[in-house]
Amino acid sequence: MDVSARIVTVPLAETFVIARDSQDEVELCDVELRLNGVSGYGEAAAIDRYGESAQSALAYVEEHAGELGDDPFALDEILERLPRREFAARAAIDAALYDLCGKLAGVPVWRLLGLKRGGPPTSWTVWLGDPDDMARRAEAAAERFRRLKLKLGARDGLDLERVRQVRAVTDVPLQVDVNEYWTLDEALEYLPQMPIEYCEQPLPEGDPGGPELKRRSPVPIYVDEDCHTLDDVRACAERAHGINIKLAKSGGIREAVRMAHAARALQLGVMLGCMVESGLAIAAGAQIASLMDHVDLDGNLLLAEDPWPGVEFRDGVQLPANQPGLGVREALSRTG
Repeated sequence: MDVSARIVTVPLAETFVIARDSQDEVELCDVELRLNGVSGYGEAAAIDRYGESAQSALAYVEEHAGELGDDPFALDEILERLPRREFAARAAIDAALYDLCGKLAGVPVWRLLGLKRGGPPTSWTVWLGDPDDMARRAEAAAERFRRLKLKLGARDGLDLERVRQVRAVTDVPLQVDVNEYWTLDEALEYLPQMPIEYCEQPLPEGDPGGPELKRRSPVPIYVDEDCHTLDDVRACAERAHGINIKLAKSGGIREAVRMAHAARALQLGVMLGCMVESGLAIAAGAQIASLMDHVDLDGNLLLAEDPWPGVEFRDGVQLPANQPGLGVREALSRTG
């Protein structure tokens, strides 16, 4: 297979703020695998929290391009040859392989995997801000979305007020994502007072208070930063009621499917998350959304314009295309 990759910069519709940072644009690494005149595409939305970047993803792809071979259907063998690091880059290669295989077979990836097309409705992320501003944005978003995810963790004593003000303007189900910015005492104080479906990553990764919070929390706890790959799932059962699987953390579709089945075996809930990314990466996640209890695939909807259209947003659900492979096509010229 011929392998190429490049970095692209995509502007967001508005500044996106979470507890640890904010951004106005996102750098992504797009990967193309070409075999017999057919191309498969994937995207690396690198997570700087784990020391990855678009530049390091590009370097990983270029370094290991010669190890992919000429049989895109040999996914296990290919992925076993690649070093287990730079997981966003691995996810891009994994997605490009599935896209290529689907196109060669003439079927969508979700059908290639034997899965249903549709999954749960996606949540819409209400980024961190003042309580009244978050309420205003939540009220507007509730017209299109059937779930909302509120970013919390400002460490200003206003997180409970943020949730209360949002609840006052909409009755759609709410979840919160704290991005590791509460202590155990704060979580135990706030959660009983919050009208939410579940809380995502309230404590820092590996916090020793995790098991106690699981025992005492009145709402389910889902972990994100605590759960990267299949190797982490068993330990997460001690500190959470569910896990957030992201392709950019796990290394792609193949690992994510294994994680979902392992979580089910441990009686954990399963959520599918994303980064700020284009429709190319969202399309990869949407292929396996039917395996999930909850879905948070709004990354492409945060962009000023999606350079990879093809995922259908219908009645709050991100549906993968019926076209072969991932079903998306590049629409805009590349920048970066």
